[in-house]
Amino acid sequence: MDVDQLILFVFVCCLSSRFADAYDPVDPNGNIIINWDFQSIENVYTVMVSVHNHQLYRHIEQPGWRLSWRWAGNEIIWGMTGAEATEQGDCHRIRGATRPHCCEKQPVIVDLPPGTPYNNQVSSCCRGGVLSSLTQNNRTSTAAFQMVVGGFRRATYHDGDRGPALPSRFGVGVPGYSCSNATKVNATSEGEKPELPAGDGEAVAPVFRCTDHMCPVRVHWHVKISYREYWRVKVTITNYNQVKNYSDWNLVVQHPNLRSLTQLFSFNYQPLIEYGTLNDTGMFWGIQYYNEMMLQDGNVQTEMILKKDKSDFTFSGGWAFPRRVYFDGHECVMPPPDQYPLLPNGGPDSRVSAAQLIASSCFLLPFIFLIM
Repeated sequence: MDVDQLILFVFVCCLSSRFADAYDPVDPNGNIIINWDFQSIENVYTVMVSVHNHQLYRHIEQPGWRLSWRWAGNEIIWGMTGAEATEQGDCHRIRGATRPHCCEKQPVIVDLPPGTPYNNQVSSCCRGGVLSSLTQNNRTSTAAFQMVVGGFRRATYHDGDRGPALPSRFGVGVPGYSCSNATKVNATSEGEKPELPAGDGEAVAPVFRCTDHMCPVRVHWHVKISYREYWRVKVTITNYNQVKNYSDWNLVVQHPNLRSLTQLFSFNYQPLIEYGTLNDTGMFWGIQYYNEMMLQDGNVQTEMILKKDKSDFTFSGGWAFPRRVYFDGHECVMPPPDQYPLLPNGGPDSRVSAAQLIASSCFLLPFIFLIM
């Protein structure tokens, strides 16, 4: 059956390869989905392309996504709204007064900046390629653009339908991600995840303030006060990167007592419950217009009060410190238990020890956990 007058919906799944087998135990179902929603197919076709960040705590920061693929034939992009190709390519074979938007065999598409004129916008476009994590803001975790494509050939899909040959070699232009092949699926509601059947972006080189750890970001976890039924923790995140502000930053912490978090100051918080009712991992991020951006040489901080669970609460053996910590999606390397600070004489006291998490958000540097 020919799909000229039918809705054709194609998706591509992109996974982070920062974990072995692309599996993240904190976000086991996280991925980036690229949807191609064909709106009309005649001599040319119109398609709405959307990029959905279905990751709970990883966001796509500047310089943003750079979507690329390889055409199956000699396709050309006649027009585009909400994004643009980085190169026009060789269009000398095209005759006529109207010039194509892009003739590249493997085009690279980038988002338009904020403030783009309304007549060149579509819904969810024009944020400079930045995507929020799904937890922080599900509205700004999606980007979209529309394009008109000609010169395509037809192909037969796995279900017997015929339509435009699908592109291949998709990439999102963000280091650490790899994408599947394009697959035709049944159409879904806008923004909904369909059922299932790397990069040109250049980041600014980090310049650090001179410290003993030489990392751009420090997460300081201070076990501050022990009450009779509660205990208090102060968390300070400091930016030592001299050339970068961290906008829409987030911090993910795994600790068994997070299930009993009673009060939090100055940060947003959302439990990440991915395994039944197990509630030991949560995500912290800034409050809009207050501390959602961590400036160069600046810091953000919070204090939290947690209720002691008498069945397992202890200050011994490093129990009071996190099991895992992630800053902006990058995991910290935790120290062995014998390096955690201890209470004076191993006894109970309202003044308890402090630890410092030293974490680098640079792709090329390891994450380090230091006890100070």
